[in-house]
Amino acid sequence: MLKINRENLKASHEAPWLFLDMIMLGVLFFNLLWLLFDALYGTDAVFAWLYDVFPTMTLAYQPVHDNFLFVELGFIAVFLTEFVVRWIAAVVRNTYLRWYFFPFVHWYDLVGCIPLAATRIFRFLRIISILHRLHKFKIIDLNETALFRFLAFYYDVFVEELSDRIVVKVLSDAQKDIAAGSPLIDAITHDVLMPRRPIITQWAASTLNHLGTSIMDPEHGKVIREHVLNSVGKAIRGNVHVNAMKIVPVVGSTIERTLEAAVTDIVTQSIINLLNDLSAAQIEEFIKHGLTHESEEEQALDREVLLVVNEVLELVKHHVGEKRWKVELAAHKEARAAAKQTEI
Repeated sequence: MLKINRENLKASHEAPWLFLDMIMLGVLFFNLLWLLFDALYGTDAVFAWLYDVFPTMTLAYQPVHDNFLFVELGFIAVFLTEFVVRWIAAVVRNTYLRWYFFPFVHWYDLVGCIPLAATRIFRFLRIISILHRLHKFKIIDLNETALFRFLAFYYDVFVEELSDRIVVKVLSDAQKDIAAGSPLIDAITHDVLMPRRPIITQWAASTLNHLGTSIMDPEHGKVIREHVLNSVGKAIRGNVHVNAMKIVPVVGSTIERTLEAAVTDIVTQSIINLLNDLSAAQIEEFIKHGLTHESEEEQALDREVLLVVNEVLELVKHHVGEKRWKVELAAHKEARAAAKQTEI
């Protein structure tokens, strides 16, 4: 049973529209029930049964059935009036960017007003739109209804089944590409990256040159210089020949510190020179050699990596193939069974 949240109703200032929505819901339900009754009245079986049970009422309704179009036009007049009222309210509230957007957004209301059997089904969308509007303002909570939970569960089942099949199909195609030597990756390399190699190499050279300049900066290069100092100092202190200098009286430690500082400066400056002197042509040669000259060990490693990727995709397919909705349904049945045992 739907409950109306009075606090949210007051906060939304939608009380008049809620009243209108309730009236329209009643009119819609009455109209749809009348349409169903009139359609059944037109069948021989229902007409004969009604005539046997309520002969006077059946004969009295016959003129209404013969002129039901005029009854339908009365309902349509009510629907169109409500539509125009909401259109005017939307224009006053500036709900949409343009005043004429309203009929395009609520096209189903207009289509449902056409007195044809094929278009009357769109009146159900009007009911759904009213309920959605009330749910949006948190005046009612559709999540609390059993019908919504039922529909939401089977909607999730449908989406899960459909998405699982799509994901498994995509992963299977990816496995086929990997088994075929990954032609997609080769196509990306040769058709996308290779034509842009000059731009990529120029960007890489500029980035490395900028990095070399940053190391020279007192602030930005401090971290790199400290790292080089610690690394060189550790290497020098662990060197047997340098440790032998400590035996020299007085100047042994001084020589070690001087050597450590000198090597640090040499290594740092070597890195800076290497980065600053790199050109796009040198990087181009390096990339060209790396792409065309691959050892047998590297090829074997590539094949092993592709096998690992294939096994990972197989595990993902197995995980995706598991039906979570079956697990949820089984858990729900167990909970219901436990509740019944508790009641007993």
